[in-house]
Amino acid sequence: MHYQQLAIPDVVLLTPKVFGDERGFFMETFRQNEFEDHCGNYQFVQDNHSKSAQGILRGLHYQLSQPQGKLVRVTRGEVFDVAVDMRKSSSTFGQWVGVTLSEENKQMLWVPPGFAHGFYVTSDEAEFQYKCTDYYAPGDEVSLRWDDPELDINWPINQAPQLSGKDQQGVAFTDAPTFN
Repeated sequence: MHYQQLAIPDVVLLTPKVFGDERGFFMETFRQNEFEDHCGNYQFVQDNHSKSAQGILRGLHYQLSQPQGKLVRVTRGEVFDVAVDMRKSSSTFGQWVGVTLSEENKQMLWVPPGFAHGFYVTSDEAEFQYKCTDYYAPGDEVSLRWDDPELDINWPINQAPQLSGKDQQGVAFTDAPTFN
C-alpha cells in the first residue's frame, strides 16, 4: 500500500498494490499496523456500504460529540470525494481537499475525525464503502452546505445535484459548529 499525504496532511490517499492476471485481480485493502504507521492509532467499529445514482451528492457530514474517522473507497463506479477541515485550531481550518475515487483506480481516502465529508457521484451509479472509527449517531450529525461560498469547493457538477432533505437544509460554514 502506498500512503500519500494530501494538501491537508492529515488526509491521506491510499493506493493499494494490485496483482492481476487473466483470472482477475487481488489486493489487500487494509492492514492495521501499516494504517497506524501512516494515519494514526485508530480502531474501526462500523462498516457502511451505500449505492447512489449519477448526480447524487451526499454530505458534507460530520458528528460533533462522536466524531468519526472514515476510510472510504468506491467498489463500483466513480465519485468525487471531499474532506473539509472543521478543526478550529488547525492551520488548515476551513480548507478542503478532493479526489476522484473509482473502481478503476482502487484508491481509498482516510478522512480523520474533525472533518466534514461528502461525495458526488460522477458515473452512472456508484457503490461506496467505508470504515468508521465511531458509531453513527443521527442526533449528533451536522450537515454542512455542499455549495457554501466560503468553502468554494470545486465540485465537478454541471447541474444542481440531487440532495437528501437533510442536506438541502445544510448549515453555512460560518454558522457550523467546529472542533477545537
